[in-house]
Amino acid sequence: MNVVRAFCLAIVLFVLATGARAAGVSLPAHERLELANGAVLLLSEKHDVPMIGLEAIVRGGAVSDPEGLGGMAGLLAELLQHGAGKRNSKAFAEASAAVGGELSVSAGLEAIYVSADFMARDAELMIELVADLLQRPTLAADEFTKLRDRSINLIKAAKGSNPGELLPAYGNAFLFGKHPYGNPVAGSETSLANITQEKLQQYYEEQVGSDRLILSVVGNFNAVAMKALLTKAFGGWRPAAIPLPSLTAAAKQTGRRVLLIDKPGVTQTYFWIGNIGVSADYPKRADLDLANTVFGGRFTSMLNTEMRVKAGLTYGAGSILQQHSQPGAVVISSFTATDTTVDAIDMALKILKRLRDSGIDEDATESARNYIMGQFPPRLETAPQLATQFAMLEQYGLDVAYINDYGAALSAATADSIAAAIDEVYPSPEDVSLILIGDADLIRDDVSQYGPVTEMSIDEPRFR
Repeated sequence: MNVVRAFCLAIVLFVLATGARAAGVSLPAHERLELANGAVLLLSEKHDVPMIGLEAIVRGGAVSDPEGLGGMAGLLAELLQHGAGKRNSKAFAEASAAVGGELSVSAGLEAIYVSADFMARDAELMIELVADLLQRPTLAADEFTKLRDRSINLIKAAKGSNPGELLPAYGNAFLFGKHPYGNPVAGSETSLANITQEKLQQYYEEQVGSDRLILSVVGNFNAVAMKALLTKAFGGWRPAAIPLPSLTAAAKQTGRRVLLIDKPGVTQTYFWIGNIGVSADYPKRADLDLANTVFGGRFTSMLNTEMRVKAGLTYGAGSILQQHSQPGAVVISSFTATDTTVDAIDMALKILKRLRDSGIDEDATESARNYIMGQFPPRLETAPQLATQFAMLEQYGLDVAYINDYGAALSAATADSIAAAIDEVYPSPEDVSLILIGDADLIRDDVSQYGPVTEMSIDEPRFR
């Protein structure tokens, strides 16, 4: 779940930003309030249905995992919802379920996320639950051991039956090295085994506190009453014991290199090809979104059309943009039969070169523009969706113009402006890392043509 959440959060700004003004959609008014303890509250009344959506972001996440203890934030997020305040794990789950509320906690690269969706009449109870899990988690030893062991077993299971699921962990670890963006959100078998309940308790006390909190609430409430309720619930919380980690941009690589993860007997090769891209505040986002939609962002993209539909080399190929507070990865992701590994990689590199050399034509641009505009309105309608959006904008220091002015920027994009974004973001085929999971004995010699090869076994209990 952590890997999935991390990926979803990496692309959420693109998904939610697309087509706002052009589709006749803009963010509603909201109020921002900062409490004396550093907590930030974001409130927006929405009275069409008797529901409330809540999104809490506690900044930190996997980038704050201690050395050798990767997966700490992810494990903490799992444990927070297994007992808090006066409720044990069972009672805590039953409290929200009894009123039909939904409450979940997950971790990402730069934060822990708490999401809640509930009837307006149950606001006091649900906010009490959120306040308890953030400020008064039980962190019980028996629950800790159970969840840690399950996390380790999930990684082992993926290595056995679904290795492609682990490409982001291997890929980011190789691309970013010792940079915090190389930390796998779910941890590794080795790092998870090193985490004890005592170390997790210490991590919670050091890394979780009021000055890290962004709390966004949207729905059917009176703002004055909601401010009072939230101030009472969170105003007495102490700040985190240590400052938020300071991040700098990772350097883009030059030249090619290969990471080959050996899984003997596997009949396919799973691969990532990429480099370091751009951050969430990239100013040419409309141009980039158009380019990425055409290149690898939908079924009819260049990558999927050429590699799947025409060549039959794969069942799916696409491009991924990871955008965080600092530049994340920009990658081509696909898989192919072992004996067509080189054919698929060569084609992916050829399409990347074509994108950089020729850009995208007018017809493809217009099709992508219409596609993006059509995806937007249903994704910015409900209270939970809006609460998440306000929280994300606050997290990345973005103004509401990021959404409200996006449609105009999308309409104004030209061949030249899109080409400029492509040149800035997408790497030359000569400057990429290739991360491959496959049968090394069958592909080792062939893939050595792409650059120096670093090899590891998938059975090794680490990602880097």
